Amino acid sequence: MTAFLRNTWYAAAWSTDLRESQLIGRTIVDLPILLYRDAAGSARAIGNRCPHRFAPLDRGRLVDGVIECGYHGVRFDRSGTCVLIPGEDGRAATNMRVPAYSVVERDQIVWIWTGEGPADASRIPDVSDRLANPKFAFVTGSTHVKASYELLADNLIDPSHGQFLHGTVLKREGFFEAPHEVRQEGSTISSERVIRDVEAPAAYAPYLSDRNARVDWFTRAQWDPPGIFRLDNGVTPSGKSRDEGIRRSGLHLLTPETATTTHYFYAAVRNYLLDDPKADETSLQWQHTVFEEQDKPMLEAVQSMMGTEDFASLHPVLVAIDQPAMRIRSTMRRLIAEEQRREPTAVT
Repeated sequence: MTAFLRNTWYAAAWSTDLRESQLIGRTIVDLPILLYRDAAGSARAIGNRCPHRFAPLDRGRLVDGVIECGYHGVRFDRSGTCVLIPGEDGRAATNMRVPAYSVVERDQIVWIWTGEGPADASRIPDVSDRLANPKFAFVTGSTHVKASYELLADNLIDPSHGQFLHGTVLKREGFFEAPHEVRQEGSTISSERVIRDVEAPAAYAPYLSDRNARVDWFTRAQWDPPGIFRLDNGVTPSGKSRDEGIRRSGLHLLTPETATTTHYFYAAVRNYLLDDPKADETSLQWQHTVFEEQDKPMLEAVQSMMGTEDFASLHPVLVAIDQPAMRIRSTMRRLIAEEQRREPTAVT
């Protein structure tokens, strides 16, 4: 089985995606999980595989706040306990249960704890700087990618691919001559480039008061485990602070599904046209163009070329731009190894 970091919080869904009476079946770090809202409207998560005949519980229904399997009607409550077996005088089966997972809704995200030990809510990533900041407006979305979460992480921490894959809107002369600053503080890794005193790229010029003005163009990506990316891209009048310019400060959340597939949640965040529905549509279209039409097909093609081979086993020939991506990979392996060395903590 592929190793994942398990004693951590992963994004399972946007809160708006989990509607009343809806059952969402989702695999997260190889675990079959059912997401739903109970009778009080609280988000819940239990195992999605019925232990009777292994039917997916998301093909069932909610009955008085509990889950009824769509195959034989066995019912499970939010703790994963069987509360009813039809045809057996209303009895439950003490030996029939599914796992239950801790879930917390915060910053419009449904977070799930996939570890065996007690869930520590203080460790939920704080993304309020993107999703609860009055300086920003944002729109959200998600997609399923047939590629490893590590490949997506490589892509998000590396803006150099934008000079080619997204060249029509992001290509900048002098990009590779600009200093590439890579930092690591604990488990936080960042990558940044600034090109000073240039014409604004086509992606930003329309939003400037003077689209011909000289600007400083910046691109910054920050990663925190297990898959939290803060991207900050934009232009600002030469010598001015970034808040005085045009910023796209996206939030990107990677949740491994399997070794070769990923749930990708994103918020397209901006500091301009804050109350403009057309700007919302443009932000979503931008995300669709650069990811769905460009990044995603390339990442899935890379995964197809790799198959199920481990990245290192293929002996990649690394270059300077790979430094932040390789730091992420080595940091994740360290965190996973540390977790696996610890003795299991009893569930209370």
